Amino acid sequence: MKEPKKFTEAGTDIEEVKRQNANSGLSYNEVKNLLAQTGGKGTAKYSDTDPMEIRKANEPK
Repeated sequence: MKEPKKFTEAGTDIEEVKRQNANSGLSYNEVKNLLAQTGGKGTAKYSDTDPMEIRKANEPK
């Protein structure tokens, strides 16, 4: 028999939140550790930022 779902007082499905968190990527502390270990080198694979878009936005007008 399946265990009944657990919800917070506000109606949030606790197990669903845990599942989404597990699939959400690096945590804040994991990012801090990665940056401390690498100095930021090789971390582009974790970013969805387009560097050319940033450079264009920062060009003097």
